[in-house]
Amino acid sequence: MRSMNLHPAAGAAAQVKDEQLLASARRALDIETRALAALAPRLGDAFTQACRICLECQGRVVVSGMGKSGHVAGKIAATLASTGTPAFFLHPAEAGHGDLGMITRQDALLALSNSGETPELVLLLPHLKRLGVPLIVMTGKADSTLGRAATVALDVSVPEEACPLNLAPTASTTATLAMGDALAVTVLEARGFTAQDFARSHPGGALGRKLLLHVEDLMRTGSAVPRVSPQDPLSEGLLEMSRKGLGMTVVVDAAQRIVGVFTDGDLRRTLDRQIDVHATRMSEVMTVNCKSIGPKELAAQAVHLMEQHRITALPVADGAGQLVGALNVHDLLRAGVV
Repeated sequence: MRSMNLHPAAGAAAQVKDEQLLASARRALDIETRALAALAPRLGDAFTQACRICLECQGRVVVSGMGKSGHVAGKIAATLASTGTPAFFLHPAEAGHGDLGMITRQDALLALSNSGETPELVLLLPHLKRLGVPLIVMTGKADSTLGRAATVALDVSVPEEACPLNLAPTASTTATLAMGDALAVTVLEARGFTAQDFARSHPGGALGRKLLLHVEDLMRTGSAVPRVSPQDPLSEGLLEMSRKGLGMTVVVDAAQRIVGVFTDGDLRRTLDRQIDVHATRMSEVMTVNCKSIGPKELAAQAVHLMEQHRITALPVADGAGQLVGALNVHDLLRAGVV
């Protein structure tokens, strides 16, 4: 019995040349690039009004859309929420079955609909009117039911989709997503939202680790910090480096103020001079005016100092210049800061 080919197009697809595949991809990207380029000239009073609605919102910006627009709406809601504008995604179909109660008088609604006629969103209009909730609509048809009902309508229309059938939402969803990003970023800047604010809502991410971790959170303290005095012989400095495993030892005076540092690099240079490690004092071979960092500094600043000066370890000093800790690049790596 002959097997049936359930995918008759598979044979034809196998005949498509690489050049044709690349040409299709370039065409899609070109269409989407032109769709994005067309957005900037449209920005004006409507966009600034949308920004002010978000800035003045005392509750949350509720973002809603169906189908592909719903996926974009979810991303825009997440971007707003992570950049200082409380927001969440509301599925419009679920709204008509109880979730409508999630919208309060203090909120604003951002609705996404390329046609401007999405039935599930249109059904929300009477409720929004009763609450007096401002409505921002991103649509490809400003003269639509949603466009006319909106407090402000943002034009995200595109002349064609990247889909060769001009059917699948592609360029239109890209344009809507970009407009949402533009709205979020503009509101972010208007709020004076900082990288530290961003990190506080991303404590588990790489940026959060870079911006929330301080040197004092990672540094080694107490007996784990390598230290010798200027009068100690070089041999003692080498032993201290070996015991503590930081690739350096800090040289401190009687008041525990940092006066120098001796690193693996200093060791190589010292050995080239063929000096007596028992007779030579640390003061003769240490690097003075060494780099150090404060315990309250961000761990990311320690990374910057190490990269800038091509070093792998740093002593940590308080405001009086006293040694309070030390850390190296491995400490930063383990913490995920690098």
